[in-house]
Amino acid sequence: MSELNVTGNRVTGEVRLRVRYAETDQMGVVYYSNFLVWFEIGRVELLRQLGFDYKTMEIEDDCFIPVVEANCRYKAPARYDDELVIDTRVTGVRGAVLKFRYRVVRVSDQQLLAEGETIHVVTDHTLTKRALPEKYLHALKGK
Repeated sequence: MSELNVTGNRVTGEVRLRVRYAETDQMGVVYYSNFLVWFEIGRVELLRQLGFDYKTMEIEDDCFIPVVEANCRYKAPARYDDELVIDTRVTGVRGAVLKFRYRVVRVSDQQLLAEGETIHVVTDHTLTKRALPEKYLHALKGK
């Protein structure tokens, strides 16, 4: 299940997922790198909720948004079968740079498990920096 919210010029998306056994480590907690995978799931679903997707951006507009920086602050462990909400928010669109912020919350007790951000540079297929096409710019800015 996913949900899109636009408040003022803030674009926020929500997606729910359940922790799979394969995402946990020997201690029974989610392995740390899975949070970055969940950030990507949140980002991809937010774009889909805005009416476009990575594949379309790449094929139709020669527009790629590679991650150039990522960070995550871990607050509490997630465990197998926990239901989570990944809250994804567009926090910056400036020139060829996009910024997204994420919050991962356990549904059962509303515990904040992690928060982080990714920074992206808009490029073409040769990884040459380029401007973000207008149709994406307007959607990401909530206009």
